[in-house]
Amino acid sequence: MENEPQEKLLSSEPGRPRQGVHLNTADGLSTTGRTSSLSKRWYNRRQVIDFARRSYLGLDNHPLIVGGAIEAVQANRSFSSFAARTPFERDLVVELEEELSEMFRARVICFSSLLLASLEATRFLGSGQLTSGRKPIIVFDRALHDSLVCHKPVVSDEVHVETIAHNDVNDLKRLCRDNPAVVYVCGDIYPMGAHSRLTELRRLQERYGLFLNVHDAHGISIFGRQGQGFARSQFPQMLGERTIIAASLAEGFGASGGLLMLGTSQNEALCRRYIASGSFSEAPNRAAVGAALASCKIHRSAELGERQQRLVQRIGFFDRRLATAEQGNSLPIRTIIIGSEANAIEVARRLRDSGFRTSVTFFPKCGDGTAGIRVFITSEHEVCDIERLCDGILETIVQTTGKPYPLR
Repeated sequence: MENEPQEKLLSSEPGRPRQGVHLNTADGLSTTGRTSSLSKRWYNRRQVIDFARRSYLGLDNHPLIVGGAIEAVQANRSFSSFAARTPFERDLVVELEEELSEMFRARVICFSSLLLASLEATRFLGSGQLTSGRKPIIVFDRALHDSLVCHKPVVSDEVHVETIAHNDVNDLKRLCRDNPAVVYVCGDIYPMGAHSRLTELRRLQERYGLFLNVHDAHGISIFGRQGQGFARSQFPQMLGERTIIAASLAEGFGASGGLLMLGTSQNEALCRRYIASGSFSEAPNRAAVGAALASCKIHRSAELGERQQRLVQRIGFFDRRLATAEQGNSLPIRTIIIGSEANAIEVARRLRDSGFRTSVTFFPKCGDGTAGIRVFITSEHEVCDIERLCDGILETIVQTTGKPYPLR
């Protein structure tokens, strides 16, 4: 691929890579659509239909996004400066932040990853700068992803940290009544399919001044007219001074990196002063920025709505074929409960050998004895492939456990 000219990566047909183009992914080679070509050294099959990649709108190998990444690197003759925002690369990042700010109706600051954006925001909130000078207690939702839970020991050196049961609004209300400043760290949509109760959280925000630190790893691009995500769609025209949304520019957006959405110029100025310049000298690399700028063009076009609609249709088709706890949920993640970890791994292995790559999930992400496989549905999966996957899941569960699905 190194010697292929850039024009071979681009397609004259919008939204579709040229037949035969191969683009690198973490686990092998991404070909047209959702097919991955895997190494024969490790796998029995050469090609699989990939239901483990979280590119919900199929943008990760979109020719415009790949071309944008290449163009940004070629224009600067360098991949990254390996330094905090230098004047050499500032124009490119500023252009991206301005585009995203207009699209998402917020004040956006970009980071090299969602993990870094989340960590810096949570640390800074502990200083009290965004809570009227009062150091808050920081409350974590118990269902948060491990990448957010690991922030607890970092911030606990500075502030008191609490953990509450998932979506326990009553316990959070008690903490708001008993403390002058409270920050709640939560997700908008959780990996296992649950939503935050954002309407009730906004009531606590209005009544007690609760500061919401919402993490959107899954909702960007798949929700909202310009892909602003589930959380941003639940707030009015402006976010206000007591909300930060941290979001991913990977997954649905199809690029790489993370961002913070802020509601006021004062909060933006404080965050730029104390966060952006100190982010471990990790500016977004040029390829990621170029890819994200190209993705912005797609988000401003009719193509975004078309892909969103295709995703809704494919989720509905899967739900009609296979019952899960997430049935009817608009998030494109489905978990098929198997039971034991060993059986879940065996089902995933059999599916892979028959041509489908899935993801295994088990304790502590789900309850003990409720291990299963997770399927990430995208707009670019063919309906016939979803149908064959559902048939394969039902067949392999019987082969592995001796019982039909759903297991009881």
